[in-house]
Amino acid sequence: MKYKRLGEVLLALGLLKEDMLKRALELQKISGERLGTVLVKYGMLTEQQLIEALQEQLNVPFIDLSRERIDPKMVAVLPKNIAIRNEVVPVRIEDDSLYLAMKDPMDFMAVEEVRVASGYEVIPMIANPNGVNRAIEELYGREGVAKAIEGMKKRSSFGEAKGKGNKVLDVKEEQEDSAPTIRLVNSFLNRAVVERASDIHLEPREKELVVRIRIDGVLHQILKVPADLQLSVISRIKVMGGMDTTEHRIPQDGRATVKIQGQTIDLRISALPVIHGEKVVIRLLNQSAALLTSQGIGLFGNDMEKYKKLLNRHSGVILLAGPTGSGKTSTMYTMIQELNREGVNLVTLEDPVEYRIEGVNQVPIYEKVGMTFAEGLRAVLRQDPDIIAVGEIRDGETARIAMQAALTGHLVLSTIHTNDAVTAINRLKNIGVEPYLIAEATEGIISQRLVRKICPSCKEAYVPGQEERRFMKIKPESNVSFYRGRGCPHCFNTGYRGRIGVFEILFMGPEIRQGIMEGKSREELLAAARKPGDTLMWDNCCKLVLEGITTVEEAGILIQ
Repeated sequence: MKYKRLGEVLLALGLLKEDMLKRALELQKISGERLGTVLVKYGMLTEQQLIEALQEQLNVPFIDLSRERIDPKMVAVLPKNIAIRNEVVPVRIEDDSLYLAMKDPMDFMAVEEVRVASGYEVIPMIANPNGVNRAIEELYGREGVAKAIEGMKKRSSFGEAKGKGNKVLDVKEEQEDSAPTIRLVNSFLNRAVVERASDIHLEPREKELVVRIRIDGVLHQILKVPADLQLSVISRIKVMGGMDTTEHRIPQDGRATVKIQGQTIDLRISALPVIHGEKVVIRLLNQSAALLTSQGIGLFGNDMEKYKKLLNRHSGVILLAGPTGSGKTSTMYTMIQELNREGVNLVTLEDPVEYRIEGVNQVPIYEKVGMTFAEGLRAVLRQDPDIIAVGEIRDGETARIAMQAALTGHLVLSTIHTNDAVTAINRLKNIGVEPYLIAEATEGIISQRLVRKICPSCKEAYVPGQEERRFMKIKPESNVSFYRGRGCPHCFNTGYRGRIGVFEILFMGPEIRQGIMEGKSREELLAAARKPGDTLMWDNCCKLVLEGITTVEEAGILIQ
C-alpha cells in the first residue's frame, strides 16, 4: 500500500501552508526528528491536528486513551520493558488480534517486536503521545509500586540506593533489576515527568508518607507509602542528591540529574525536618525541553510589538514583575534565547542556573561563600558584557549597580517580586534606589501572571449565564460561547492542562519618568503610563476567555 506523504496530507486538509511546511522540513533536517514531531514541537500543529492527518495518511483508527479502561491483566500480555521501549500500550484482545495504541503507527519494527513477544497479530491504533505515556504509567506503574512496597517490607532497604556521583542516572535502565526502594522512587519520578509536574512533595504524616505532585500550580496526591518505609525512601533521594543520609536535624539541599522517558531532568532537592520525619521537595527542570518562544509564553498583538521594541534596545533596564509562580523566569529565558547572538557577550547571574543555553555565559550565585548578585554583577561588569541578565533584584545594592550599568551602555534584564508594573517602581524606591536612577535607566516593565489553559481532551462549549456576562462586561443579548473542561484522566479531572502568560507592558515615556522624579503617587504614575490603545492585563485575559483558551474562573483569580 502506498502512503501519501504527511506534508501532502496536511496541505490537502488545509492544516498547513507551503511556507510553514518548508520551514518545518528545514527544522526536521537539523533535528533528525519525524516531521510530525517537529510540527507539534514548534507550535505549527496541535497534537490533535497531527493525529487527524495521520489517520488520513495511514488509514488507521484513533483511540482516545483518556476514555479507555484497560484491563490490568494486559500487563501479562506485553512485558513492560517492550511497552516502554516502543512507546506502545496493549489495549484489548479480540479473537487472535492484539489492539495496540501507538504514538507512531508506522513504526513497523515496534509492531513486529510486539507480535513476537505477545504471540498475537497486532492491529495498530494511533493515540495521543501524552496519552500513551500516561497509559503506560497507569497500567504498569501501579503494579510496579505495589511490588516495590511489598519488596521493601520483606527486606531492609538501607544500602540499596547506590550513589553514582555526577553520573546521569537512567531511570529506565534501573527500573527492572533495581532494589525495591529504587524502583519505588523511580516510579513517582516517572509519573511526575509524564504528568509534566514542576515539583514532587514527599510529606511525612503520622501513619504514612504522602507523595504529591504539582501540576499547573496545583498539588495532586498520587501515592501513599507506609510510615515504616519512609526512612528508606527519603534516604534513597538523599543519596541521589549527594546529601548526608545520617543527618535528620537540619535542612539540606542537593541535586541530581536523571534520564526519564528519554529526557534529561535536573532534580533540585530540599529536605526539611518536620515533626514526623523529613519533608522533601524535588523541583524538576527538564533540560531536554525546547525553550519557549515569545508566542509560546502568550505574547500577541500590541504586547508583542512592545516586547520586540524593548528587546531592540541597546541599553537600559527591562524588569519582569510579578508574584512568585507567575512565570517570570520562563519569560526571562525566552528573552535571553532571543537576544543570544554571535556578536554579543551575554552573561547571566542565576540562583540557581535552571536551564543551560549554548553560547550564554551563565554564572551561578553562591551566597554562602559571598558570591551574591551584587558581587557577581560587579565582576561581570569587568567581563566586557553587552547584555546582563540578573536572576532577581533582592536588595538596593544589586538594583543600584544594575541601574548604573544600564546608564553606561549595557542592556540589563532582571526580575522583581511585585504585583504589577507600577508597584515595581515603588519597590525600587523602598529598597533605596534613587528616583533619578530609576527614571533614567529603566526602559520598560513587563508585568505578568499565569492562567491555566482548558484541557483540549475534555474541552466543551457552553452558553454563559447572566452573572458571567456581567463579570466579563458582555451584553446580555450577545451570542457568545464560553468554554470549560469536563475533567478527564489527561488533566487529573481538573479540566485544565498547561498554563499561559497574561501580560501588561509599561513603556517608560517622558511623562512617567517625570512623575518618578517628582515622587507622584501610584495612581498618577499609572495614569501617566497608560496610552490610548494600550492592552491591559485584564483585556488580555478576557481575550483568552473568549478564544476558549482559559475559563472565567481563571480570569476571576487573576484580578483578586
